[in-house]
Amino acid sequence: MTDPAALPERLRLRVVALVSAVLPSISPVPPALRKVAGFAPARRARLGGGAIWAALGDDAFREHAAVQVAAVEASVDDPVDAAARAWLVRDEGWETLVEGVVDSLAEEEARDEHAHVEHARLTAQVAALQAELAGLRAEHRKELERAKADHKVLRQRLGEARSVLRAAEEARDAAIAARDEAVATAEASTRTAEADVRRLRAQLEEAESSAAASRRDTRSERDAASIRARLLLDAVVDAATGLRRELALPAVSGNPGDAVESALAGVDAAPASSAPASPALLEQTLALPRARLVIDGYNVTKQRWPSASLEAQRSRLVAALGPLVARTGAETTVVFDAAESTVRTAMPAPRGVRVVFSPEGVIADDVIRQLVAVEPRGRVVVVVTGDQAVARDVAREGARVVPSAALEGLIG
Repeated sequence: MTDPAALPERLRLRVVALVSAVLPSISPVPPALRKVAGFAPARRARLGGGAIWAALGDDAFREHAAVQVAAVEASVDDPVDAAARAWLVRDEGWETLVEGVVDSLAEEEARDEHAHVEHARLTAQVAALQAELAGLRAEHRKELERAKADHKVLRQRLGEARSVLRAAEEARDAAIAARDEAVATAEASTRTAEADVRRLRAQLEEAESSAAASRRDTRSERDAASIRARLLLDAVVDAATGLRRELALPAVSGNPGDAVESALAGVDAAPASSAPASPALLEQTLALPRARLVIDGYNVTKQRWPSASLEAQRSRLVAALGPLVARTGAETTVVFDAAESTVRTAMPAPRGVRVVFSPEGVIADDVIRQLVAVEPRGRVVVVVTGDQAVARDVAREGARVVPSAALEGLIG
């Protein structure tokens, strides 16, 4: 269901509505949408829906829009809203969710088509009955004309019936008067009933307002309790972190026998690393409080996407890190080597991911060493690299070194 043209109209409109609501927050905004971004929220989807939908054909813009839409509270009971968000974000299993909603909408359209056919059939029946009624009226008019002709002839012969006719006219007038009186009484009753309905509606609106106010008060109390609990938790975590920093507790690494074994072998003992050995353990490590992740960019991308251009490698890696950082909350920095270049490309990155290019004349390995060196001993710092020299240096500083394969297992 990646083909935009295959989406039902209702789902496309929901996607456009979600993106138009957050359009001013998306950076960068495509040139074709800059004017639309300045519209009022109610006018963006109506006047710029086509341009927004066309821009979503660009995966980079769609991913930026997905990040902003994900920050907006979703409608819990609306499957179309969930499918539209899944189509934008495209997390694992999104296609199944979107296809389910598309099938549901197709069933609704089928039911609507059946109702339309039934409506057309009933309309045809009404038209046939109206035609039949018109024929009866025409026949009735002809009979009435013949009766009038007969009445004209008989009027001359039945003068004596005039008195009877006047009596009938008086009776008719009385009946009309009675009818008018009944109509007036019915109108008065209708006005009274309408007044009662308005009064009951006012009471209902007042009751609904009271219920809404009560719900708001309850929600506010619940939110306040959550904030207090979160502040207490943050205070405890910060206090523990501050205590660890004050005591300068180093991370425990290596084994007591490493130095002896290295001396017997005649080599310098390499610092041991408590690095996670699998993608699952890596994700658990990154989920630890205030974890720090430093990635040797090209060292990872040239193994993962060797045939792609450097720009494509950078874009794929940074985009793939977004879901991982969102899950773990790890503070993440990707370092790319630009020692031989004077140009630094500005790259959009997901929330929580920073992209750094090494300065001119400085290789990325040295930047990684600097980033690890400034971190306090005891903080969880994970470095993803396949460079053994960098691995040894950062391990001595207390960092946990992870091979590129472990990270590839998480970002797909």
